Amino acid sequence: MKLPSHVTLVEVGPRDGLQNEARPVATGDKITLVHRLQAAGLREVEVTSYVSPKWVPQMADNSAVMAGIARLPGVRYSVLTPNMKGWEAAQASQPDEIVVFAAASEAFSQKNINCSIAESLERFAPVVAAARAAGVKVRSAVSCAVGCPYQGEVSPDEVERVVLGLKAIGVQHLGVADTIGVGTPRKVQAALERALKHYPAAEVSGHFHDTYGQALANIYASLELGIHIFDTSVAGLGGCPYAKGATGNVASEDVVYLLHGLGISTGVDLDALVDAGHFICQAIGKPNGSRVARALLAKRGVIAAC
Repeated sequence: MKLPSHVTLVEVGPRDGLQNEARPVATGDKITLVHRLQAAGLREVEVTSYVSPKWVPQMADNSAVMAGIARLPGVRYSVLTPNMKGWEAAQASQPDEIVVFAAASEAFSQKNINCSIAESLERFAPVVAAARAAGVKVRSAVSCAVGCPYQGEVSPDEVERVVLGLKAIGVQHLGVADTIGVGTPRKVQAALERALKHYPAAEVSGHFHDTYGQALANIYASLELGIHIFDTSVAGLGGCPYAKGATGNVASEDVVYLLHGLGISTGVDLDALVDAGHFICQAIGKPNGSRVARALLAKRGVIAAC
């Protein structure tokens, strides 16, 4: 089976990885993290989100972070904008891409954003239209694409319904997200196949959490379908506040190690990526969630946990 020769990683650590940290993370540390990540070769970085600080206080410094980044040519900087107010605030920071999100589960949509899936799509439609009119690409994530903490199993039919809704409002890139990390390879492939019916492989990505230790297996299963874009988070940072027990996103370091071992290029310097993860873990006082990072840091004689 022929696997892709190159994979693009969308580094979501600065946004998805840090947004649920209880203690404030210094704006300067967020900016330094982005600088370290792009220096390591990441060319897609999800920087911050433009949401109400009442709901996500960690992202209250969104404009300051975007303004503080020394942007590199060839790097795409994306931000989360869940509504028109978020888009209007984000526009001044000139993101290269915005991200919206819709759930495949009605129960999760109600718990997460207090509206139905249909209502969420209506809310996103003007955001998508405004961004595209401004020449900004729109990416969307379909959360809970294989399982939901409230309803349990999520069917491929439910995924496809949301995929069609997002395509109808003009979303250009579709991410399939195993938000709570319950997916296994065949289930993940079934969800991705529904996305691939309506989007080319170049505009479909995978977003996997490692709650049950299946994230790397799910990435390999995605590669078998020709998927070559994945969201990852440095040091495995992140989690879902609405999904009890859900651990962080799959660690960028672990994914790079797997891909390089398969002979697949990423453009990422693994040692520099490990350094970036070690930096932010020390800054926030948390253990490093990447097994690869812990192993490589141990070889250097560095303690990976704080």
